[in-house]
Amino acid sequence: MKYIRSQESLTIPDGVKVHIKTRIVTVEGPRGKLVKDLGHLAVSFATPKKNVINIELHHGVRKNIATLRTVCSIIQNMITGVTKGFKYKMRYVYAHFPINVNIEKNNATDQFEVEIRNFLGEKLVRRVVMAAGVDVEASKNVKDELQLTGNDLEKVSQSAADIQQICRVRNKDIRKFLDGLYVSERTNIVEE
Repeated sequence: MKYIRSQESLTIPDGVKVHIKTRIVTVEGPRGKLVKDLGHLAVSFATPKKNVINIELHHGVRKNIATLRTVCSIIQNMITGVTKGFKYKMRYVYAHFPINVNIEKNNATDQFEVEIRNFLGEKLVRRVVMAAGVDVEASKNVKDELQLTGNDLEKVSQSAADIQQICRVRNKDIRKFLDGLYVSERTNIVEE
């Protein structure tokens, strides 16, 4: 069954500017600016009144209608990013061999690199390059914790996932070997 017209509405808070041209969404706020290309989605944008965006889709089946909510969530996450920011906390988990983590900033690319040593006692050094715009630091008051911060939710969460996946235990019983770096908390940088 095709739905003739479907629509979602999104309210923009004060202090945030949203500019949409040819399905490229630009959001500016107090923490910076984010740009996202939504050209692959067949939705249309309208602004019936100030600080309100309507996202419309014509003649879509159920699967196409799902993209409306997705576009709403993407823009809402961008608005949250430029107002509050995103912070992911990761904890080191180990039973016997303590995991050593070094954080370095590459001056040429201006990106952080996380170096993981002594994972399960292995000599292999694991290196993960963070996405652009993601800052990493060791927690000052909590032992064995990393904090990833940034404005773009996708980049922060993908960087956390990259760190977690490079420390997967292989060729062992994963119920017994629970070592690794895991996301323990997801919050905003600017607390309410």
